[in-house]
Amino acid sequence: MNYMFGGKARIPLVVRSPIGAYLRGAAQHSQSPEAWFTHVPGLKVVMPSTPADAKGLMATAIKDSSPVIFFEHKKLYHIKADVPDGLYEIPFGAGRIVREGDDVTIVATGYMVQFAEKAASALDAEGIGLEIIDPRTLAPLDEKMILSSVYKTGRCVVVQEAVTRCGYGAEIAAIVSEKAFQSLKAPVLRVGSLNVPIPFSPVLEDEVLPNEKKIISAIRSFFK
Repeated sequence: MNYMFGGKARIPLVVRSPIGAYLRGAAQHSQSPEAWFTHVPGLKVVMPSTPADAKGLMATAIKDSSPVIFFEHKKLYHIKADVPDGLYEIPFGAGRIVREGDDVTIVATGYMVQFAEKAASALDAEGIGLEIIDPRTLAPLDEKMILSSVYKTGRCVVVQEAVTRCGYGAEIAAIVSEKAFQSLKAPVLRVGSLNVPIPFSPVLEDEVLPNEKKIISAIRSFFK
């Protein structure tokens, strides 16, 4: 409607949606459908990873005149951290450098940022420095921040919870491959869920989903 009427029709709609697994919710309650919505031109898609980002991005979403899909990972509802007082806004399309490093760029979305940070701490002992980028919004995407990091490190791993096939991580991998190819020292790797419905069994769910061990394994493959 906004597009067809030349911007005169305003659709100030925010849709909040819990997503994600790791809570033994089986296939009915463990979805990560962000790629579906980023495929729709005009929709803005938000995926915070911290309480402070959730507050600032929500303030921006409410003021936006276009539809916004606001994904909230269920595991992050239990995360506690400092949140600035008062009203503040985080602009869409502005990513966050979670951690600086020189050897590998990790682009992680939502709850996956937690695993990326654990992987980075573990690999410090091996002398491998990870730079972690949290896009915060998937549409629009902060391509400049991601590419600047890859220009520096020459290696990139994209971490998403969704099934790897046709997931949003493939879009990031394509952008890096197309726009930073000359800087790459190795192919872009993706870490995500296996191509099956999320199982209810804890043992099987753990096998299907990404975690810090799978991220560490992907990163170590660069240095074999």
